[in-house]
Amino acid sequence: MQIRLGYELAYTCPQRTPMILTLNVHYSRVSDLLAPDHILTQPAVPVTAYRDGFGNWCSRLVAPPGEIRIGTDTRIHDDGLPDAVDPTAIQNAVEDLPSETLVYLQGSRYCETDRLSETAWSLFGQTPLGWPRVQAISDFVHQHIAFGYQYSRATKTALEA
Repeated sequence: MQIRLGYELAYTCPQRTPMILTLNVHYSRVSDLLAPDHILTQPAVPVTAYRDGFGNWCSRLVAPPGEIRIGTDTRIHDDGLPDAVDPTAIQNAVEDLPSETLVYLQGSRYCETDRLSETAWSLFGQTPLGWPRVQAISDFVHQHIAFGYQYSRATKTALEA
């Protein structure tokens, strides 16, 4: 199936504002794009790109004072199948994880692990390890959290959601 993807973001900047955008399709799916997902700006400004440590394309630009619109519009081919399920997947001890995976365990300004840990343990600490725990977390998120522009803001965190 083909899925249309795109966005139009509008910002009003009081002064020249450097931006780093992570808005492109991940490189692992680029061959599924039916047309490139180039970032377009209005007014036109130079955009340069680099790949971050996770393989994401990051686009750099400097927005001029006033309004800038950033967007893309394309389509991607997808088989429409759900993600793979492995109910026998185990949970590894942190000390047994490969070093390259540890970066995914670090907190961020959007996911305050120090403040969320108590909530997470109270909600999921009694679930069986491995796939059942991951599924319980996923089910909770799908049942209790929905995106809505009226609820969003740039500084909203996982704990607040």
